[in-house]
Amino acid sequence: MKAVLFIFLSFISFSFYAAEITVCKTCEISSIKKAIEVAKTGDTIRVKPGIYKENDIVLKDKSLTIIGEGFPVIDAEMQGTAISVSGEAFKIEGFKIINIGRSHTSDFSAILISNSTNFEIKNNRFDNIFFGILIERSNNGRIIGNNVTGKAKSQAHSGNAIHLWKTSEMHIEDNHLEGVRDGIYLEFTDDTEIINNVCRNNLRYGLHFMFSDGNTYSGNLFENNGAGVAVMYSKEILMYRNTFKNNWGSASYGLLLKDITDSELKQNTFEENTVGISADNTSRIDYIENNFKSNGYAVKIRGGCYSNVFKRNNFLYNSFDLTYTGHSNENTFNGNYWSNYSGYDLDKDNFGDIPYRPVSLFSYLVDKTPESIVMLRSLFIDLIEFSEKVSPIFTPANVLDEQPYIRKIQW
Repeated sequence: MKAVLFIFLSFISFSFYAAEITVCKTCEISSIKKAIEVAKTGDTIRVKPGIYKENDIVLKDKSLTIIGEGFPVIDAEMQGTAISVSGEAFKIEGFKIINIGRSHTSDFSAILISNSTNFEIKNNRFDNIFFGILIERSNNGRIIGNNVTGKAKSQAHSGNAIHLWKTSEMHIEDNHLEGVRDGIYLEFTDDTEIINNVCRNNLRYGLHFMFSDGNTYSGNLFENNGAGVAVMYSKEILMYRNTFKNNWGSASYGLLLKDITDSELKQNTFEENTVGISADNTSRIDYIENNFKSNGYAVKIRGGCYSNVFKRNNFLYNSFDLTYTGHSNENTFNGNYWSNYSGYDLDKDNFGDIPYRPVSLFSYLVDKTPESIVMLRSLFIDLIEFSEKVSPIFTPANVLDEQPYIRKIQW
């Protein structure tokens, strides 16, 4: 009882002494730097509309709420980082931050957060940035509703919109990220949620994972990037209800999976990508109820892929549904719908009465000799495809869907 009373009285005391500081061009305090300097833990700083030409704003060891009214502009004038924060329980909301400096040796950012916990970066706009929000050695942060727009021309001279390094328990939601190197980049970042973001027109990836375990991303749109998403050297990744669309290029794909295990893809849409999914050295991945529509290649299975399950997926009008490296198969492809399947269902159980071989001989030829793609849909190719299905020689005979759906699967 005494402990509860002490906490209650401490809260009352903290609230009583918290102050609100107003920043404007005609106010007693006319700069954000000055406001942070005079503020005490628990205070709120309200910044009125205007242009504040400031850089290297530092917030350290204070728990402050900094609110912009009417999106006041912080112009870093290409001089480096705009705001650097190291602390606990702070919030930055409602600013437009522009003109971040470029460097080959320093990761200049609109907002740099390090060694921090329990913070929120919300409803800000970032334009003409190098890095947008860079977070390192921090945990339990919320990055919500921000709009990051870069002017990246080359990967070597650009940064990422949201960049996380050695972090955990982050929540990234409803951000719009465009015109940078990677929309979202995670390295050594665990137990993080990435929800309902839009990542489009970025030079390299919409989302990029490296050595990051136990993460979930769902409801995101990855459109017209150099490549949609790369998940690499990670495990226990949940990928739900995302859209990978229009990621085209000679080395592009909707989703690259490399050296990942024990993960699940469910109810995602892969539409009009050069390659929907490229999987390399992946094991124990469940691909459930995904749509692959109008891709060049729906799925490429490369070496070292074991104990993966493809079930209740729709493969719709792709040039190639599946390409497969090697003849060994420890993966399961039963119970999918294939628009190229021409079998029948005499017993009316909604499954085809003959198995479907999703790996075509022509895909094997194109893999060996890319120039042969000019023969796509020719009569000659149809003839050799038929003979290969009757007696497989070049394609793996044991890659079969034993129960192909006769109609598109609804889920």
